[in-house]
Amino acid sequence: MGAEEALEFVDNLVFLKKREHLDKIQRIILRNLWEDGKRTYHDIANSRGYTEAHLKAVGAGLWHLLSDVLGEKVSKSTFQGVVQGFWTTQQSQKISHIPDLATNGAKLQDLDSNFVGRDRQIAELHTLVSGGAKVILIQGEGGVGKTTLARKYFKTQKFNFVLELWMATEIQNITPVESVVEEWLRRDFNEEPGRDFGINLERLRRKLRQQTPKIGVFIDNLETALDKNGKFLEYRRPYVELLRVLADPDVHSVTLVTSRERLRESSVELYLYPLEGLDDEAWRQFFSRRYINCDSTILSEMCRAYGGNAKAMQILRGAILTDFHGDIYAYWQENCTDLLIERELKDLVASQFSRLREHDLEAYHLLCRLGCYRYQDISSIPVEGVLCLLWDVPEQQYRRVIKALQDLSLIEAKKGQYWLHPVIRDEAISRLRLVGEEWELVNRKAAQFWTQQVKVVKNITDALTALEAYYHYVEISDFEQAGDVILQGRGEQWSVGLPLGCSFYQLGLLQKNFSVIKRIIDNIKSQERLINLYNILGYTYRIIGCIREAIECYEKSEKVLDNLDVKQTKISILFNTGLCKLELWEMRAAEDCFNSVCSLVEQNTNLDDYIAYAQCCLALIQSCSGSREDAFHIAEEAYFAISSSNRVTLWGIGHSLVQLCLTYKNLGNLKKSFELCQRAIFHSEENNFTQIKAKAISCLAVLYREEEEFARAVFHHLEAIEILDKIGAKSDLAEGYYQRALTYQRMGEINMSMESFVQAIALFNEMQAPRQVEKVQTAMKYFET
Repeated sequence: MGAEEALEFVDNLVFLKKREHLDKIQRIILRNLWEDGKRTYHDIANSRGYTEAHLKAVGAGLWHLLSDVLGEKVSKSTFQGVVQGFWTTQQSQKISHIPDLATNGAKLQDLDSNFVGRDRQIAELHTLVSGGAKVILIQGEGGVGKTTLARKYFKTQKFNFVLELWMATEIQNITPVESVVEEWLRRDFNEEPGRDFGINLERLRRKLRQQTPKIGVFIDNLETALDKNGKFLEYRRPYVELLRVLADPDVHSVTLVTSRERLRESSVELYLYPLEGLDDEAWRQFFSRRYINCDSTILSEMCRAYGGNAKAMQILRGAILTDFHGDIYAYWQENCTDLLIERELKDLVASQFSRLREHDLEAYHLLCRLGCYRYQDISSIPVEGVLCLLWDVPEQQYRRVIKALQDLSLIEAKKGQYWLHPVIRDEAISRLRLVGEEWELVNRKAAQFWTQQVKVVKNITDALTALEAYYHYVEISDFEQAGDVILQGRGEQWSVGLPLGCSFYQLGLLQKNFSVIKRIIDNIKSQERLINLYNILGYTYRIIGCIREAIECYEKSEKVLDNLDVKQTKISILFNTGLCKLELWEMRAAEDCFNSVCSLVEQNTNLDDYIAYAQCCLALIQSCSGSREDAFHIAEEAYFAISSSNRVTLWGIGHSLVQLCLTYKNLGNLKKSFELCQRAIFHSEENNFTQIKAKAISCLAVLYREEEEFARAVFHHLEAIEILDKIGAKSDLAEGYYQRALTYQRMGEINMSMESFVQAIALFNEMQAPRQVEKVQTAMKYFET
């Protein structure tokens, strides 16, 4: 007996005995304990976001409830066995009615398997009614379950009968309220109506003031009769008088009104009850009742994508059963990119858009325009992002238009942030694309908004926010502007700021650079843009260990550069090529590149930062080759250069500190090396430089190895390797494994050392770096002695 089957069995038992379903938290407790009886309330609380004390309190009540329902003592440790035994008894006896069924007057078919997840809402409506509410407006988006909730409320509260008014979906078909009241009097109260509407209303009021019977009034889809301001259409104004009668504090009736839009008639006293979508627990309950095996991850994705919409849930269930034989995984794999694939669902959403277009064109235009935003990396937009799309609306109308969409539940808002549900966005963007000029203009407005949002990139969120402009330019095939988003300087580096592409590799978002640059680079016409994009792409390739591809990017950049005279760019290409050679452990070629950089920079003091970078690399090369005096002399000059130049970037400082740290380690000055290493780590944390931090931590591990503090060394090796593996920095990761192997070697841990050596060789082979492989193999010969 699986957890879902057990839950539904227990839920049915509880309902038949107590006329109520298990609530969300009770179901969470039962499911977790059924799957693993050893779980504690503490474990469940941590995994589901509740407090342990709250779950214990709910659990205590739950065991008392089940003891009453099952007729024997039930506790946290015994409930599974008791339920299993009860179920087995039912199966063996093949009893279709559960004990106590007759005394409760309930039957299995009374269970409403379509109604899930609304127990709290039923209780809240009851509380409102108990507090004196006579008319309650249940307001929410189409398909969210307003009608189902209202009907279920009347059914569970045992009303004697319900007066119903189903508002027509077309304005011209709305029944005059005079006819509605006449019909109620004649059919439901067996009273012949008079000719005057006012007299008929008074007769209805008298009937509703009688103590018995218990009467409900249900008015469904009221929005059809409302204008864009939430008031009744002019020729349907008499409906106001009906609602005033229903809101009379002396009547004993309860009126539930459903509407996608809010009613704003000041003369009518009503209580607004906003209805949101169902949660994933309700979706899981609904699908499991249809014998659909519910993968929790997929179901949560579906629920989130459709905003918990109840109608969508029912439509999807039918499609999964009919077209995919109950395979929810196969359905979602095929259709997750087209949320409106089901015709019924598309019609439901389209009807909301069509009505909005008829009644509030400005709000309709805004809704369609909001479809241009992606709501992916940056899941919501501030109000400025909404306002920039209202260029053709008077400023004094801004708030009204936004509020109109909120009232219709067509836009979501929380703490000043706005977004569209994926289903609404799909319809919005499909309509927006149909208007060519509007499509381009909206995307340009949105791109300008995102560009203005970020002045300095301090963290990943800033970087991803700034990049949003890129996607809007790509949508309208303006690839030059898309390239500028990647290249635009932000901050105070070099007086023009640091390009966004550089921020991406500094923050460890390496794959982001590949995806955005490769998508547009073949369409870039500007030679200067092309060079800069190739340089950023090459640098990113180097970081992930694709050294040959990086060098190829620099070669392409050089070919384009032949037509231009940009000395700084030439020096940059030469320096980065040297870094590639250093990664390949081709020390002579790397040294030549860095010496050439120094020679070129001497002719232009405005590029002294490159001397500092190159000298740090040269010092490291000399220290590795045994030229101690030269290494020390160059390192001292480099250290002074990075401390005195005002052109050295924050990223350059971080890398230079790591290079110098390794240099002084090779020279035996561990004290200075420790100092530089700690500075590099602090500097990286302060500026969110993920890769540099990992390299510095790896250096720290090496320093602890030199001091034979092996436990600390191994800890920091692992820390660095985890970070480098996560961001995909293959070259540094290979070096990290190599250094860890040396540490294990010093510790005498032969097997651990060989394992790390093998991992380093595998990565260096992937990089096509034979000199690096030779370096590792040489170190491995230690085991042969």
